[in-house]
Amino acid sequence: MRERGNPARSGWVGEGLRGHYRPVGVKLFQIEEPDGSPTDPGAPGAAIGIDVGGAEAEVAVSVGGNAVVLADREGFEQSLAVPGLEAAAEQWEEVFIGARLRAERALARPATHAVIAVAAAVGASAAARLTRAAGQAGLAVLRLVGAAELRSGIPCVLAAALLAEDLAPPPEPGVVPGADLA
Repeated sequence: MRERGNPARSGWVGEGLRGHYRPVGVKLFQIEEPDGSPTDPGAPGAAIGIDVGGAEAEVAVSVGGNAVVLADREGFEQSLAVPGLEAAAEQWEEVFIGARLRAERALARPATHAVIAVAAAVGASAAARLTRAAGQAGLAVLRLVGAAELRSGIPCVLAAALLAEDLAPPPEPGVVPGADLA
């Protein structure tokens, strides 16, 4: 028999007063464009973490200090193969466009800022090329960091997302996100 625990946290809902619990699948209702892009491109942009230290780029977001890796939605899967560090800016731009699209589809809002984590510290020319490529992809780079500079004990992509949340510019005063959707 399954231990009861906290129903709100475990995904189980009670059946009346008998004390039995059953799993419940929950899907949040979300309105979006057919291609999965954000419904309100004027909404404040999200700051994301992008880890390009492995063979495939990973994307994460943090809200309230809780970071989560973002995956492509079913039907929109794409490979974010990381080119060599000395690759042309155009190749890096493709990776950053893919990372931005993954975040925007998952969050249903624009992604405008990023912390980019690389395996090791990079030279000035590589840093400039990566920053320029991210800018061409629509992402303002908040910081370019080596894996050793990030918080240890958690995956680099999550640490980059936490740092992105901390470094993100504050929303404009008096602007309520989504208020113009009425």
